[in-house]
Amino acid sequence: MNPAPRRDPANARRQPLAMGWRWLTACGLAALLLLPTAGIAVDADFDDAAIMQIRYPDWFKESFLDLPDDAAMAAEAGKQGLFLFFSTEGCSYCHLFIEKSLGDPDIAERLQSNFDALGLEIFSDAELTDFDGETTRVKQFALDEGVQFAPTFMFYDTDGRPLVKLTGYYGPERFARVLDYLADGHYERVGLRDYLAQTEPAADAAGWTLPQDPLFEPPPHALARSEAMPAERPLLVLFEGEDCERCPRFHDEVLGDDAIRGKLRGFDVVRLDAGDAQTPVLTPGGQRTNPRDWYAALGFTQLPALAFFSEDGRRVLDTDAVVLNSRMHNSIGFVTDRVYEQGWNYQRYARSQAMKRVQAEDGRATSAD
Repeated sequence: MNPAPRRDPANARRQPLAMGWRWLTACGLAALLLLPTAGIAVDADFDDAAIMQIRYPDWFKESFLDLPDDAAMAAEAGKQGLFLFFSTEGCSYCHLFIEKSLGDPDIAERLQSNFDALGLEIFSDAELTDFDGETTRVKQFALDEGVQFAPTFMFYDTDGRPLVKLTGYYGPERFARVLDYLADGHYERVGLRDYLAQTEPAADAAGWTLPQDPLFEPPPHALARSEAMPAERPLLVLFEGEDCERCPRFHDEVLGDDAIRGKLRGFDVVRLDAGDAQTPVLTPGGQRTNPRDWYAALGFTQLPALAFFSEDGRRVLDTDAVVLNSRMHNSIGFVTDRVYEQGWNYQRYARSQAMKRVQAEDGRATSAD
């Protein structure tokens, strides 16, 4: 029997995606502008309450969302595999990555040379064939791949084996080093975290030291909790380090925000030095370790990094991406509202909060009329 001919999207009408974000009308966009910023100034480049329309570069692949087929075509073209860009409408982090990183001609050329790029809306109901040949929905595939935040980037080889997962905004310099890591074969010899640490340029925050803050629980760090012996409150573990370039801003704008500090009083908050190999830590799961080894085991690659745990010890949310005020408010709400028990990811919760705000705004407008 002859194999079925491979579908060539370049010679076919593009299959439209049934996006799960159809509700995002002008009214819905207005809601996202209401995400709390608590009056703290934010640079335009990292305004996580800004509204950005997501437009993928025109060199992204037009796909029928058959990932094994896409991977086979990448192999035929002599490429390493696929680059999947999970995004959602209104995501300023996604827009900034497209504009700054993918807008860099050298990065764009190198990414195209080594990978076929696909853009996926994480709330899409469109059918997708995963690497196991199973039919699913894009939104379910995103959940299965552990996508919590937009943007999330995943690289796969031509056999569908995941190579690298990145979460959050990656600037041109850092993303270029990720491409070096993949294209030059470093991933076969060293983990991404170690490679980025080895190639990290000198930080602008040289000399910054970890500040003391009464918000943080003092040692000993006996953090064990379980379903049988739950804690009274959820847990936030914050990893920082000396000379952390992004940490001063996180302290000033996020932890310095009164509304956020008020919400965090409902948590046990522990701050650990990611370079500390001496201080003993008993993790929520009961493992004995130290901050340096735990940071590595959690798969983080940059600082600050946050890991949220439920009262019974489940790790329900973690990120080492840029977190500003709106994202921190939503992260806290994701944990305290326990929506992870419904199978939600962070981005779905953030969208639900935006919808509540638009409904409240509509109600106030109606009352005013």
